[in-house]
Amino acid sequence: MTHTIPLGAQVLEDGVQFRVWAPKAKRVEVLFGNGKTQSLGRDDGPGYFTGIASDACPGMTYRYRLDDDKDFPDPCSRFQPEGPHGPSQIVNSSAYRWRDHDWAGVRMAGQVIYELQLGAFTEEGTFDAAIRELDALKRLGITLLEIMPIAEFPGRWNWGYDGVCLFAPSHTYGDYDALKRFVDAAHEKGLGVILDVVYNHFGPDGNYLSVFSDDYVTDRYPNEWGQALNFDGPGSEGMRELVVQNACYWIEEFHLDGLRIDATHAIHDAGDQHILADLSVEARRVAGRRSIVLIAESEAQEIRAVRPVEQGGWGLDAIWCDDFHHACRVAATGRREAYYTDYLGTPQELVSAVKRGFLYQGQRYHWQGKARGTMVGQEPASSFVFYIQNHDQIGNSLMGNRLHMLTSPGRYRAMTALCLLAPQTPMLFMGQEFASSSPFLFFVDFAGQDLGPKVRKGRLEFLRQFPTFASEGAQMSMLDPNDPTAFKRSKLDWSERHEHASVYRLHCDLLRLRREDLVLSAQARDRLDGAVLGSHAFAIRYFEEAGFDRLLIVNLGADLHLVPAPEPLLAPHPMGYWDLVWSSNHPQYGGLGALNPLTEKGWHIPAESATVFRIERNVAAVARE
Repeated sequence: MTHTIPLGAQVLEDGVQFRVWAPKAKRVEVLFGNGKTQSLGRDDGPGYFTGIASDACPGMTYRYRLDDDKDFPDPCSRFQPEGPHGPSQIVNSSAYRWRDHDWAGVRMAGQVIYELQLGAFTEEGTFDAAIRELDALKRLGITLLEIMPIAEFPGRWNWGYDGVCLFAPSHTYGDYDALKRFVDAAHEKGLGVILDVVYNHFGPDGNYLSVFSDDYVTDRYPNEWGQALNFDGPGSEGMRELVVQNACYWIEEFHLDGLRIDATHAIHDAGDQHILADLSVEARRVAGRRSIVLIAESEAQEIRAVRPVEQGGWGLDAIWCDDFHHACRVAATGRREAYYTDYLGTPQELVSAVKRGFLYQGQRYHWQGKARGTMVGQEPASSFVFYIQNHDQIGNSLMGNRLHMLTSPGRYRAMTALCLLAPQTPMLFMGQEFASSSPFLFFVDFAGQDLGPKVRKGRLEFLRQFPTFASEGAQMSMLDPNDPTAFKRSKLDWSERHEHASVYRLHCDLLRLRREDLVLSAQARDRLDGAVLGSHAFAIRYFEEAGFDRLLIVNLGADLHLVPAPEPLLAPHPMGYWDLVWSSNHPQYGGLGALNPLTEKGWHIPAESATVFRIERNVAAVARE
């Protein structure tokens, strides 16, 4: 980092220090809400202005006036009490009294992630309301909460990917300290918290960066959401500093345990060291003794994201794995449209995903007409985040339907078992644990603006890539993202945790098994193997040093009578036998009965089921030895 003075407004003992990057301006003044002004002088960095206002204090609002012309909110504002178009507010970052002094942070190994959109998570849609659900998430077996973007956005509700004030937690979710109260409460209960951040584009409404500098963005790279951010072109130093400081700000100021970085494939940097490598180094530095995790979303499945900076990587800790989701989705529904075209949903795909992380590691991907993915080496299983649902894959559909609405109960239980017992890091999307009946729709609040119809048109165009959603009838049935109903229908109904108790119990028991079984919890991708047992069935064997292995049998199709069974992975240890540990067919999960698939006559694997076995010592056989 070139500069040590933070961007934005910082409360000091002798006033408030302001610093802004505005290379387009010749003069910059701070215009306070009380009508007073304060001129800023040029910093030692090109295009930077800074100064201290001795009579400014927390709670005051302000704007920047450029060249005696118009007034704009601070591009690095800490809080926007009236939204992105209103004035910025001075906040005292040191006023909050933290209670998490003994919190050591988190590491990827052992994590179970829970993704949530704060506005739809509770009826109130605030951080303070979300605190009351922390105990239940802890009991479920969640260890790490992933909050979808909260940077200030226009309107009353938004997924968060249209954020424009990167340093300002949205005022719709509470006051400036609301996020701190939430993180503090989570840490008190042993839960980590990471934040989804967007460094690949800015939202279309409320973004005033262009009036300060033309170098924040660039047209040199394609970007489906607007202009790409300028990290490697002329004048890119201001954009680089803003992003690195923003990442450090969330970690240091709010005690967050890390970041999920959106669409890293759209973060372009051809410089000597990638911006995400700089971000990783600096974020860990400001975290100090705390461990943090940095997770990439990468449609291109770029493995260098999780390789060390000194080896040319970005130094992140984990990467979302769409391949696993897509294969599971096709296996669960049988539908292969749009970006699901290159997946068959076969047992071999699912076995390969568990063993190797990515399915596409450089092969041709016909949907895109080019090679996709990169080769996986010895990266640990914990570095791959597996899920069968997330905000994108639910919300980017016509009706926002969750997976349990698109497949059978038995197949859904089996897919859940595979996801939660695979060695990779599992992630649930809010409400998944109790089969929420609430859809998760795409919602914005641009009604009454020119932007509203454009967003609706854009969603319809996106959905046309799916033949199922391209018909006139389907297109007409899409709920307008600007309709308040889209947001309200997406809110969780927490009473369903009790109404759908069997699904909730399924998730609780699987996460308990994952947590308490020493072989499953080891997350050892190098100590497992898999085999295809039939057109819809497969086995995953987890090896243990002393031979007390675990075996997961998944059958997504009809009853399978595997007689004979010429598959070595089904053979128990010579001195042991397979003991049934868990079955998705148990009546407490809504199944018909937990019958043991292994009989004296061979394997009879029930339709749409998952079963877990472990090897128990055969006392009689040991005695004979």
